[in-house]
Amino acid sequence: MKRIGCTGHQTLSVATRRHVVEAMAAELSGLEDEILGVTCLAEGADQAFALAMLASGGRLHVVIPSRDYESSFQNDEARSAYNSLLQLATSRSELAFSTPGEDAYLAAGQEVADQSDILLAVWDGKPAGGKGGTADIVAYARQQGMDVRVIWPPGSTRQ
Repeated sequence: MKRIGCTGHQTLSVATRRHVVEAMAAELSGLEDEILGVTCLAEGADQAFALAMLASGGRLHVVIPSRDYESSFQNDEARSAYNSLLQLATSRSELAFSTPGEDAYLAAGQEVADQSDILLAVWDGKPAGGKGGTADIVAYARQQGMDVRVIWPPGSTRQ
């Protein structure tokens, strides 16, 4: 079984999400093994990855950064998508943080990388906006010698 992790920006334009899902689907279709997607299901790239993973016939393992993680979602749409995708996950694990925050996000991103053979990074190449951001997880994965595949289709934008 091939384990594919995801890290990426939360604020993607609608057009960018569509292109990212297409690019992820192309990455996943090139894999011949049974695949397990590892993600935190954060808004944006993580949720797009989960949809692409499920559409490709893969399974999901969700790394939940903390208790009450659901409260960190900024709107009902993202929270609802999180809950729906969480119900479709094959397995989940929850880190020991009592509340959501940058330390929990960093630890969760590192856990996603640690549990993955390949890390798909929906990343514009810029520094992290806060501790545990996409750039931090990409740097961590690269330090571990992981196969990191950056997905940032031409014309992609963040909101």
